[in-house]
Amino acid sequence: MTMFLLSNKITALKESATLAMARKSRELKARGKKIINLSLGEPDFDTPDFIKEAAKKAIDNNFSKYTPVPGYKELLEVISEKFKRDNNLIYNSNQIVCSTGAKQSIAQLLMVLLNKNDEVILPAPYWVSYHQMIRLAEGNPYILKTDMESDFKITPDQLKKAITKKTKVFLFSSPCNPSGSVYNHDELYELAQVFKKYKNIIIISDEIYEHINFNQQHISIGSIKEISDQVVTINGLSKGFAMTGWRFGYLGAPQKIAEACIKMQGQITSATCSITQRAAITALSEKPQFTKEMCNIFEKRRNLMIKLLSEIKGLKLNTPKGAFYIFPDISHYIGKKHKDKYIHNANDLSMFLLEDAGVATVSGDAFGVENHIRISYAASDLELKQACELIKNSLKKLNYEI
Repeated sequence: MTMFLLSNKITALKESATLAMARKSRELKARGKKIINLSLGEPDFDTPDFIKEAAKKAIDNNFSKYTPVPGYKELLEVISEKFKRDNNLIYNSNQIVCSTGAKQSIAQLLMVLLNKNDEVILPAPYWVSYHQMIRLAEGNPYILKTDMESDFKITPDQLKKAITKKTKVFLFSSPCNPSGSVYNHDELYELAQVFKKYKNIIIISDEIYEHINFNQQHISIGSIKEISDQVVTINGLSKGFAMTGWRFGYLGAPQKIAEACIKMQGQITSATCSITQRAAITALSEKPQFTKEMCNIFEKRRNLMIKLLSEIKGLKLNTPKGAFYIFPDISHYIGKKHKDKYIHNANDLSMFLLEDAGVATVSGDAFGVENHIRISYAASDLELKQACELIKNSLKKLNYEI
């Protein structure tokens, strides 16, 4: 029998925890078990009609050929204007690259920036794929731990202590996946005062949840003038525009970095879908007020989830300011059991909830923080109420010490 040897890179790469839980949920559903999936970061809304109409028109007008690798010139100009209008960011059209999702934008950005053993400062909790992307690019993640008391945000003092001669990149998201934390202007300004002393450090700001921000105006760290030439801003249409399946992300970067990303992308996927690009022109040309309705619904769901989960003994909660996740501390349940189910860590608890309650969540270990789970509230009020009741009933069973 022929033996095929895979590369060390791919064998060391872990499966995405969110996608793994979605896969397990589908397997259980296929076996007839009812599952409420609160593991995926996917809005349950439909794409706005005016964006769909733009895509239909693009098909009828035969926008079916290859496009320039970074995207249509018209699209790049629209994104440049969007950055100015919404974020107070100055990126010219030759500093913008459109990709097949913000995930691709980040992955190839890390590939063009990192040499072997370069360090990336990564506040935890972080989005599951950041850590693996850094490893794939042969960099080393330097994890900065946070906790609920700090609202899962780092301090300038933490940042100062983390910087070494090997530091190449700082990577973070605001609003944050999985914590829902949002950095305000003063907090970003204080971090910027540290970064401006290290002009060799590139700051990657993932702002994919920009439009799901409950209590304040979204602030881009790149709008702080002292460090604007160090910042790469990542965004896309998946979350705020309910366009996950359309696969569209983009970045604004210093021109040299943008050109490197174009070179990399040209050898991998070339440009993203031409029809999606035409839809993106329409979506991003509009002032973002139309996204507010969806944001308001998410805020109501957040309040509902906080109310219901607060009634469950042992869960420790804070109130996230953005995105659509709750990230409770489940330490109370570590060391408990029900029948032959032992809870040694958050992975065990997440699997217990999937199998016993029929509710899919994601372990906080995947996001770099122990003893937490991530619960998405991108679902209907009815499903959220049912899920919280099922979680409550299952956790009641965990009364016995291991």
